[in-house]
Amino acid sequence: MHSALVRVQNVFGFFTTVAFVVATIVALSVVVTPQAPSASVKLRNVQVVRGRPHYYSTKREEYAHIKFDLDADLTSLFNWNTKQVFLYLTATYPSLDPREPPSQAIIWDAVLPSLSAPLHHNQYIHPAKNGKASKGKKAPYPPGEIHLAAQRPKYQITDFSGKLQNRTDAVLELGWNVQPWVGALTWVNYQDFGVWKGLNGGKSKVFQFPEIRKRKEADLKTEKGGEGNRGKPA
Repeated sequence: MHSALVRVQNVFGFFTTVAFVVATIVALSVVVTPQAPSASVKLRNVQVVRGRPHYYSTKREEYAHIKFDLDADLTSLFNWNTKQVFLYLTATYPSLDPREPPSQAIIWDAVLPSLSAPLHHNQYIHPAKNGKASKGKKAPYPPGEIHLAAQRPKYQITDFSGKLQNRTDAVLELGWNVQPWVGALTWVNYQDFGVWKGLNGGKSKVFQFPEIRKRKEADLKTEKGGEGNRGKPA
């Protein structure tokens, strides 16, 4: 006759085996779930200024302030295994040295939670349809649907060379990272993979950074984010 300890070990082993099998099935089932994300990114305004881009900057340098319009339908990224989607918008432009890869900097990001995700201060709160803050209220759109006009950046961008004016062939690109409850992380893709369609759109037209001009301080404000309490660790 088995002792109580052996019985507990057998029950625990059976439980962990079943949990592992169920988690594997859930993770693999996402592959057969159709995805068809689409997005439109438009440059609204770009300014290049010389100064200290951050309060901790030790020197004056050129930095860019970019406003944009974003309309995205990423609702198909949300399924029973999606915890949240980390969404970000990057500015990509060629490096000064043609032998180097293009430079890339994030100008805006957001954590889009699923309806089943626990509430956290770092989750993105979409503005109401009238443009006002919707903090504490029901989101105006389903998870994954974004509509922003003349959106200010959360981050001003600089270049390691300290030069940004007159840089050409720049483009804004939308990217994301899907974080599931169980399984592997997935990133943005532009190619079809089975029932997963590549991102339709998601890039702005090519633009050029303008020359340095003196601007009002109010024109260079950044967005603190739509999070409930930005700055606290996740």
